[in-house]
Amino acid sequence: MKYLTDILNSKNITYVCNEPMSAHTTFKIGGAADILITVRTIDELQTAVNACKASDIPVMILGNGSNLLVSDNGIEGAVITLDGDFKEITVDGDTITSGAGAKLSRLCSVALENSLTGLEFAYGIPGSVGGAMYMNAGAYGGEMKDVALSVTALTPDGEIHEVPAEELQLGYRTSVFKTNGDIILFSKYKLEQGDQAAIKAKMDDVMDRRKTKQPLEFPSAGSVFKRPEGAFAGTLIEQCGLKGKTVGGAQVSEKHAGFIINIGGATCDDVMGLVKLVQDTVKAETGYFLEREIIRTGRE
Repeated sequence: MKYLTDILNSKNITYVCNEPMSAHTTFKIGGAADILITVRTIDELQTAVNACKASDIPVMILGNGSNLLVSDNGIEGAVITLDGDFKEITVDGDTITSGAGAKLSRLCSVALENSLTGLEFAYGIPGSVGGAMYMNAGAYGGEMKDVALSVTALTPDGEIHEVPAEELQLGYRTSVFKTNGDIILFSKYKLEQGDQAAIKAKMDDVMDRRKTKQPLEFPSAGSVFKRPEGAFAGTLIEQCGLKGKTVGGAQVSEKHAGFIINIGGATCDDVMGLVKLVQDTVKAETGYFLEREIIRTGRE
């Protein structure tokens, strides 16, 4: 770790040791990461990643922490967040290029400001642009793959390459980035010119539906389970009478059964215990196995 911090200090790269991950996830759950590094440029990112490699320190890239459940025992190694250049968004005609660190809601707002339609479905998804591409985020009938042109990424070998959308293996809550080890840097989207008032109306409708149907007033990681073929996770959970079910500080939302919320002091173990209870009950009573969508990470 001293070698890593010496390198970071020499390059004026910002870092904090033993940083609680509960401050960096929408669940407000998680022990400390050994070190949290904030990079502002590609050079800083490459420097940090290379120094971690040389020190045999594992690396995790953190977006907005909106689909993440971090262990109560924290994260071994380095967590890297993307700031500065990685939050910039530029528009060229009907094409938008966004840094991976930008919030998805900000990307949607920039599209609106430029009268570009196609991203309305994503408004209100509380993730980063990089996280949205990593998961192929979607809602209300749309997915990132519908508008994605390409992604520029950093490979484990340190090369920067631009990958066209058709090679990203974008599927239901998955992409090639789940297996290839690349770090998403920037992504490009092809939208269409539209009527600004109509775009805003659609975005407002999406947000109203979220506020009405989702427990946004509590910390959560969004939808906990993937949609099983031929059914809806929330409906199955509700049918099994699990709304309001609690384990410690974790609760199946009474507003939307597809969400597990932190009603106060919830731990990672609380959430995982409730996840297993829901999975076992739904499997026993309906025959469906609910696959977890949220990503659990950190020490066992």
